[in-house]
Amino acid sequence: MEETPMEIGSNKMFGGYNKRYKHYSPTLACAMTFSVFFPPPSSSSSSSQKFPVLYWLSGLTCTDENFIIKSGAQRMAAAKGIALVAPDTSPRGLNVEGESESWDFGVGAGFYLNATTEKWKNWRMYDYIVKELPTLLSENFEQLDTTRASIFGHSMGGHGALTIYLKNLDKYKSVSAFAPIVNPINCPWGQKALSNYLGTNNSVWEEYDATCLISKFNNISAPILIDQGEDDNFLKNQLLPHKFEAACKDASVPLILRMQPGYDHSYYFIASFIDDHISHHANALV
Repeated sequence: MEETPMEIGSNKMFGGYNKRYKHYSPTLACAMTFSVFFPPPSSSSSSSQKFPVLYWLSGLTCTDENFIIKSGAQRMAAAKGIALVAPDTSPRGLNVEGESESWDFGVGAGFYLNATTEKWKNWRMYDYIVKELPTLLSENFEQLDTTRASIFGHSMGGHGALTIYLKNLDKYKSVSAFAPIVNPINCPWGQKALSNYLGTNNSVWEEYDATCLISKFNNISAPILIDQGEDDNFLKNQLLPHKFEAACKDASVPLILRMQPGYDHSYYFIASFIDDHISHHANALV
């Protein structure tokens, strides 16, 4: 398979196009898919209009298609002139022993980090998202302006969005998340993933924990937006948003944490508030 993206699907939506691509990733040593929503050009723009990029990172068990199919984000993205980029959540097809034994670890559960243990050495989703994918987009899609980029995500993807943003403030204009795993060193999902991917050194784990990372930054001026459903089954044991809220307060980092009564962890919840998140990023990007 070529490293150059090959189009494998296309659907028109709100005047723009959802397109799906496949390519070989040197970073992950396997074929990967990603989806892009290209908004329609504005009526007043030239044919050379370039769109800012908003990366979406999905949660456990998801592929690049869940967000594109279920979120309804394209309507507001089309109105705001923002391209949406949704990568997959892990390497696939490497046939590592045990990679598909658990729904919350391995395939579909890359946790957007660079694994350091020998067995999982190809699980390098952090480098794929931060380095390889933006370069791939820049070199192959002239209508995308990857120098104007923001990032958001859900659950495991919310964890990825927050940690990647905090470690790369020069690359992203803004961040938001739905029901993110904000303190993985203190929750079962995170402990399982971090111990297997990174080994037993907890100081290494902290480099992929938004609650730990936030104390290192005091130059964040754009507010971080988080929506969290109050009826989310994972709220108390896995997500721990108030740990992150307390850390932001201590570090004087602006945070908008909205606890949403009656909402759960599903895409029904995401679709209900997705317009607010697109608008949040549009203010930073456009």
